[in-house]
Amino acid sequence: MNDFFKLLAHEFEFPLTNPVLVFSLILFVILLAPIILRKINIPGIIGLIISGVIIGPFGFNILEKSSAIELFSTIGLLYIMFIAGLELDMNEFKRTRNKSLLFGFFTFIFPLAIGFPVCYYLLGYDFNASFLTASMFSTHTLLSYPIVSKLGVSKNQAVAVTVGGTILTDTAVLIILAVIMGKTHGNLDNDFWIKLGISLVIFSSIMFLAIPRITKWFFQKLESEKHAHYIFVLSVVFFSAFMAQISGLEPIIGAFAAGLALNSLIPHSSALMNRIEFIGNSLFIPFFLISVGMLVNIKVILSGPMALIIAIVLTLGAIFGKWMAAFFTQLIFKYSKAQRQLIFGLSSAHAAATLAVILVGFKAGIIDENILNGTIILILITSIVASFATEKASKKILLTQKHSELNSDEINLLNHEHILLPIANPINIQKLLEFTLMIKDKKSPNPITILSVVPNDAVAERNIISTRKRLEEFKIHGAAVEVKVNTIATIDYNPAGGIARISREIMADIIILGWPKKADLIEKFTGEKIYSIINNIDKNILICHFEKPLIKHKRLIIITTPLAEQENGFETWLQKITKLSQEQSLPIIHFGSQPTYNAMKTKIKQKNLNTSVGFNLFTDWEDFLVLSRLINDDDLLILISARKNAVSYLNYLDHIPDKVEKYFHNNNKIIVYPRQYSQVYENNEDISTAPLSKGIHAIESLGKEIGHIFKKD
Repeated sequence: MNDFFKLLAHEFEFPLTNPVLVFSLILFVILLAPIILRKINIPGIIGLIISGVIIGPFGFNILEKSSAIELFSTIGLLYIMFIAGLELDMNEFKRTRNKSLLFGFFTFIFPLAIGFPVCYYLLGYDFNASFLTASMFSTHTLLSYPIVSKLGVSKNQAVAVTVGGTILTDTAVLIILAVIMGKTHGNLDNDFWIKLGISLVIFSSIMFLAIPRITKWFFQKLESEKHAHYIFVLSVVFFSAFMAQISGLEPIIGAFAAGLALNSLIPHSSALMNRIEFIGNSLFIPFFLISVGMLVNIKVILSGPMALIIAIVLTLGAIFGKWMAAFFTQLIFKYSKAQRQLIFGLSSAHAAATLAVILVGFKAGIIDENILNGTIILILITSIVASFATEKASKKILLTQKHSELNSDEINLLNHEHILLPIANPINIQKLLEFTLMIKDKKSPNPITILSVVPNDAVAERNIISTRKRLEEFKIHGAAVEVKVNTIATIDYNPAGGIARISREIMADIIILGWPKKADLIEKFTGEKIYSIINNIDKNILICHFEKPLIKHKRLIIITTPLAEQENGFETWLQKITKLSQEQSLPIIHFGSQPTYNAMKTKIKQKNLNTSVGFNLFTDWEDFLVLSRLINDDDLLILISARKNAVSYLNYLDHIPDKVEKYFHNNNKIIVYPRQYSQVYENNEDISTAPLSKGIHAIESLGKEIGHIFKKD
């Protein structure tokens, strides 16, 4: 018994060495620290950093910096940079690249201009030590980015500008580090610059030319192996970090570059993106934050007045330099005070790159222990300041967005957005469901409903039981992206009638259908199912044909008829297309009339959709074939059609799916039938002439089909 207690006491000796116990303790810290400190309005990030201080070697010495903690910490740091690149709205980033460039210059030059005189004249360090320490002021780590992501303001332009500036300033500082180290060792010659330039060109070529192509090929070949996608992405991240390191840069640059390279291949609403964020925010990133806290040695403040003076000077200089950069950015680009505070919060935390610069300089003998200790205090204080500033600014922006963007009409639209996905064959649903999850607004409380209509025959009861079991599997896909999916299996004599009935029962406003099969002669005479659905359901209908993987798209091509902007469903399809554009980081090209294009631009600006649309005038619908010369096989074609008697209806739209299939056989395509302003279906038809007109239309179609047969012969 005594041996047992001795063994138990040995296991709990500080610092803990049992890997299982160490991992358990860190998990409890990750779980409890944010919850406890949130009660006193301290951000969860600060809770994790303070916890690291307490349990670290300079606190109660419960844990020491082991190789395992170092590994998880490195993964967490790379994860932060990778997610920052992955979540970046590339459409917005392309529009604000000049702003990012200017902010990157400000956030690099202001701290450097403040830090060098302070270190050189006030603290009395030599040129190399002063310049290296001042360059450390210019670096920043996106430590508080998880706050922005969690609160849902990561799409704000201020975030895009700050993230873009981060990569610029950190790259510049790390190049300065390489230059100073080369100067210290006497290697700063032509060979140094040639080697650095060549390595940067090779690294950039691999990251932005080779990696996207390899990733696209892998995702296509193993489309159903979803777990393999996540492992592949992690491999790309760490391989990119390694390549950056051997190129003379820091690994964080490689991780961020990996996020940018994979940005358009991983939609923000996909299951893969959900897995990446969940595992990172739950495990790896908290590990990094705890490890940052474990570096902080509070005792250095008591080691003498010089250490305290240097710590205060370095901290004030770093914070003031970053505030100046945020202030001038706000002044030039006319941002709000909340956006200025958000830029300051995101860019004021010093951790990863700062540690890299100072530790390398300390080991090389360029800087002394006082600078090292002062930097550790700077990391703690700036991390706290950054977290408070970011959370406060994010909440202000979030409240502003809710008041300015969500007017009563939009709230009503979100509350009533209910997507119905009828399927004939559950095997073909994968791409349709993936597309549906992309365009669904996450703010909408309604689920996605998957419907299967079983024929009312002798084996209907047996079929509906098996259908319900198969449909249950698709709830897992929704759960993977935290979207509720409902399933309905119903019996009806006519599939079109069943879809119409259920769409009214659940009050769906968007129906997504698979592409219709080519109708035979009997269907030509009795009426095709797809047109029965279109003409009898007053909803927004999207008919989709996805033969190729969705990641193959390079552009979204929208084709509209004149007066398409006058239809009731105009705003709905425009919002869905812009959301799809943002999810896949694809440009939008519009073929249509000038008034429709102007209406699209106006609505995009009103709703702050962060999307730009290219325009090509197209009004000659009799020469529809001409468009095939302007559209590539890797474009997603979206044609905005209309029902008969609608204001934007043209005779050419009759049997438009057949024409689109004929001219654009190699494209993924969507045909949209927007909701009209009024009921234009059987209620408005002349009862006496409706059956006659339908019969005449069927006979005409039959005649055309027979004529085609003789032509073929």
